[in-house]
Amino acid sequence: MAQTPLTDWNSGLCDCFEDASTCCYGFWCFPCFACSVSGRFGENSCLPLCDICSPAILTFCGIPLFAPPAGLSVRAAMRNKYGIKGSLCKDIAIACFCGCCSWCQMHRELKERNKTPTVITAPSPVRVQPAPVMMMPAPFCGFAC
Repeated sequence: MAQTPLTDWNSGLCDCFEDASTCCYGFWCFPCFACSVSGRFGENSCLPLCDICSPAILTFCGIPLFAPPAGLSVRAAMRNKYGIKGSLCKDIAIACFCGCCSWCQMHRELKERNKTPTVITAPSPVRVQPAPVMMMPAPFCGFAC
């Protein structure tokens, strides 16, 4: 069974100026932005709130948390689903040190992949049905002609 070759992300990690609206939206309300990306990907929309709440709760319990769990899991799942090159180590590093840029990149990826393709349909050729052929009934005279 042949596997499909892995592809690159549609945009780079720091390609915010390619789609400024993405980063502007992420800048003004980052939790809302991350929740919308998670929801568009098919995960629970509230999943990114774990990245905000869990470090505080775990630190209170004495357990340090370095990698944001939701950002990391959504990034790894997106890479797996779309066959994007990368590794878990890179995902951890990006989620830890470039979290906002990672969410913006995932948003641009979903935006690019969810574009509806333009379908151009050519008019189908008109099929003309042949005219029905009427056969004259053979005369019935009772004799074999």
